[in-house]
Amino acid sequence: MAFDSAKIEEFSDIWVFCEQRDGKIMSTDIELISEGRKLANERGSKLVGLLLGGKGIESEAKELAGYGADKIIVVEDEKLAVYTTDAYTKVICDVIMDKKPEVFLVGASNIGRDLGPRVAARLHTGLCADCTHLDIDMKPYTDFLREASTIDVDSVKFDMEDTNMKMTRPAFGGHLMATIICPRFRPCMATVRPGVLKKAPYDAAKADAVEIEKVSAVLSDSDLRTKVLEVVKESRKMVDLIGAEVIVSVGNGISKDPQKAIKLAEELAEALGGGVVGASRAVTDAGWLTSDHQVGQTGKTVRPKIYVALGISGAIQHKAGMQDSELIIAVNTNADAPIFEVADYGIVGDLFEIVPLMIEDVKKTKEAN
Repeated sequence: MAFDSAKIEEFSDIWVFCEQRDGKIMSTDIELISEGRKLANERGSKLVGLLLGGKGIESEAKELAGYGADKIIVVEDEKLAVYTTDAYTKVICDVIMDKKPEVFLVGASNIGRDLGPRVAARLHTGLCADCTHLDIDMKPYTDFLREASTIDVDSVKFDMEDTNMKMTRPAFGGHLMATIICPRFRPCMATVRPGVLKKAPYDAAKADAVEIEKVSAVLSDSDLRTKVLEVVKESRKMVDLIGAEVIVSVGNGISKDPQKAIKLAEELAEALGGGVVGASRAVTDAGWLTSDHQVGQTGKTVRPKIYVALGISGAIQHKAGMQDSELIIAVNTNADAPIFEVADYGIVGDLFEIVPLMIEDVKKTKEAN
């Protein structure tokens, strides 16, 4: 049957592109599989993971299934061991044209942001980039609007039978949230920002019950315009905000002595249990910390056990990136700072005076225990 992205009645099932690096799946894959399970349940369809890689990549399939996938399609080929745009785009489009999924989700990593638009263009469908929330059924979507927007949901007449995927993403630099639908073409495609979706608990029974389908790649030399000769990893160590359990972030309030404040933040993060230092956009824009430290809608979305905000006023873009943290502690000289709206504990004062006291108190408590 010929592929026509406009014949939406021919498409079914929720698919997730499962990115791998060095033969290991990424944490974003688990987030997407977990979210895909929710969407598949809403749609009453199967959840399928698409895993590409070199020899032996099939061994990673069961772990993905443990988070909710009904089926994993595995494409093993040495030309797929390392990501290249040409090879991955060709293979993925071939499989999608054959199987016709209704939804195709991709993580908004460096690879995903390169891959997603190329696949969408070749399939003649739409793509919503950098999504932070997804829904299919209208009921959970309107519940989301009640909680996360200023819309008077009860006064708006929604089509409650609409089963297009609702893809919500920040717009205008994070000042607005926009929901996009793709009603005329399939698959509906979205790249999803890492760290924004919750991981489901691992289920060993689901892993054992998964269906694994192996598909052969059809790749000729003419399909590949580039060849990876060597992989050189960046020597600079990047901060892992998404995986951190403790984050101490600094904001524009450190401006009178940025280096001293950052050192205090590092000491507090270490005292609280080997944490890392984050930052608001103002700090990275000023060059006081590199962009991999940035928390917020234009940075990374995080959910640590402890989040400490030092000198951060709490603009909506920053709060959106950290407000789901388990415990939030804020220090700010302005008692009316918006950060206190989401903080579990708030301290009004100068961080240069407060933080040394916090470090001392944490160390004493540890010693006493």
